[in-house]
Amino acid sequence: MTRFAPLAGLAAALLLAGCGLHPLYGGGSGGGVAQTLAHVDVAPIAGQAGFLVSNAVKDRLGADPRSPAQFRLEIRLDDKISGLGVRRDDSISRERRTLRARYQLIDLANGQVLIDATAGSDAGIDVVRSEYATIAAEATALERLSGIVADQIVSRIALYAERTKPAAP
Repeated sequence: MTRFAPLAGLAAALLLAGCGLHPLYGGGSGGGVAQTLAHVDVAPIAGQAGFLVSNAVKDRLGADPRSPAQFRLEIRLDDKISGLGVRRDDSISRERRTLRARYQLIDLANGQVLIDATAGSDAGIDVVRSEYATIAAEATALERLSGIVADQIVSRIALYAERTKPAAP
């Protein structure tokens, strides 16, 4: 069986080479996708969730503040906490925090909306007797959800950039 391992590895490499897979961020910071992401300006978003999502998106975009923006990203958030479980004394024992984002990528040259999509995620929170611990858990959940939503938004923009890049000469 061990004699065939190198042969199996070679066969797998040949199959993967022929499937057309290529890295999304090929070329590093000088690649087309990274250059597109670097020219996206994130419009301000209100509230604590807006602050967290905005910062997370900006971190992932790698935007250069010295370069002129070619695109504007507008994001509207919907942040909800709802009670799920109920104890015998009618107090809530479990919460669900949901963060949804509706976002648009707008071409600043002509005002055309290039992407109009949504992203979102949710997290479960145990409600304990300590009010401080519950508030801390809600804040931690919001931080995690902000990162997840930012990842979804930037991934969608990167895919758009990859699919619409001009053909190489």
